[in-house]
Parts: sequence; C-alpha cells; structure tokens
Amino acid sequence: MRSNRQSSEKESMINENKIRETCASNRGRGFKMLMDSFQVPIYNYIRRMVVSHEDAEDVLQEVFIRVFRHLDQFRDESSLSTWIYRIATNECLRLLNGRKEEVISAEEVQEELMNKLKASDYIDYEDELAVKFQEAILTLPEKQRIVFNLRYYDELEYEEIARVLDSKVETLKVNYHYAKDKIKEYILNR
Repeated sequence: MRSNRQSSEKESMINENKIRETCASNRGRGFKMLMDSFQVPIYNYIRRMVVSHEDAEDVLQEVFIRVFRHLDQFRDESSLSTWIYRIATNECLRLLNGRKEEVISAEEVQEELMNKLKASDYIDYEDELAVKFQEAILTLPEKQRIVFNLRYYDELEYEEIARVLDSKVETLKVNYHYAKDKIKEYILNR
C-alpha cells in the first residue's frame, strides 16, 4: 500500500504542477483543470463537516471563489491541495462558527448537524452501524472532527494535515487517537 500511496502522491504533484503551469499561461483553463481535480474531494470533505448538501454547495462555491481570487498569491510553501483544504477548512469553520453565534451553545450546533444528517440522503439508513458512525463523528469536538475527517476519509498524512491546520504533528496524532476512542465508545454504548 505504501508504494501505491507514493505513486499516487507523485501523480498528484505532477498534476498540481501542470495545473499551476496552465494557470500561469491561461488562468481560465488552469482554473477549470483545478476545479476538475479538486471539486469532488473538497465537496466530500466539506459535506462531512457541515452535513447538509445545501450548506456544502454554498461553502464549496465560496472556497473556489477564494481560490480563484487569490490564485496569483499562492506560494509554493505547500502543495496546491494543502492550500485548498486549508481554505475549505476555514470556510467550514466560518459557517459553523456563524451558527454558534446564532444559537446558544455548541451542543445546539451538534444537534442541528445531527438533525441535518437524519434528514439527508448522505448515508444508508438501513446500515445501522454507518448511521452510528456518522453520528459519532458529529459528537466530536470541532478540532478532532476535522483531524479525523482529513486523516480517515481524505487519507492525508499527518504532515499535510499539520500544514492545513497550522498545527503540530504530535498534537494531530493525539486528536486523531482521542477521536477514534470517542467514536468507538459512542458506537459500543449507544
């Protein structure tokens, strides 16, 4: 599996280099290549964070507007995907924090997300374990939920997550470990 991941990372870097080169010579065409490469994985990441399809579409649109507006400011300090995930994370947090200001507590935000999960077609409700798994993820504190989603679903290395979240690798490993324990606890005891 390690060689597959390394091969995939190499292909990703080649693709990102091609996108950057195309953006430099033809911004519109390069941005279309960027959208084609990142729209689905970024949408899926956002959807896991905000749950509802409508909110995910709104956040996705805002992410790519920001990417387009600031593409010429992108520096090669990180990969293009890291930069886009960071923008997506910030936009998700902006939406969720905006909700916290509208409601009284973080628990109400979790309850709202749980209700949206139950009202969506995001998961197969015939699969009780999948439902519990998604509910368990929604009960995690925000930072643990972000780390868990990036590591478990998006299969990012801790080093890349550290760049996305501007955090230390050791802290992320602890957050992921606690998240796994809390999910397991939720599934076994609910």
